[in-house]
Amino acid sequence: MAKAKLPSDLNLNLIEMVQSARMLHDAEARPSDLAAVYWIEAKQTIGNYAAPTANAGEWRVPLLAETADAVWERVKAMTVEGKLGYKSKISTRPAAGQVDPDQRLLCVRTYDARDTIDVERVGKALRETGVTNMEYAPDKA
Repeated sequence: MAKAKLPSDLNLNLIEMVQSARMLHDAEARPSDLAAVYWIEAKQTIGNYAAPTANAGEWRVPLLAETADAVWERVKAMTVEGKLGYKSKISTRPAAGQVDPDQRLLCVRTYDARDTIDVERVGKALRETGVTNMEYAPDKA
């Protein structure tokens, strides 16, 4: 007799299905096309980048809406190809209470803020795309 699935197994499968559908959607999405979701994401799929630790962090890049699509296309491709961190995301609208309605935020996640060589490698790669105004923020202060 077949063993019945536990409710937690079903919940994990549902979460995986939703995440997969989201990533398929985000693969084609542009920040200027969406406002219904706050972030669109890209994850590394080529190469072997370390899994995030409890000490992860991110490069934060403020952008104007008029340049967000072009920058996102470059960063998304580099993320998927394993040339940046494990994940990148970009806001599709300004944050709640933000004064400038044309402001967007690009974040490029690194696996561990304590790995300064990796953090600087990712920062250098971002600068090579033309991004200049950015700061690094570890998850843990």
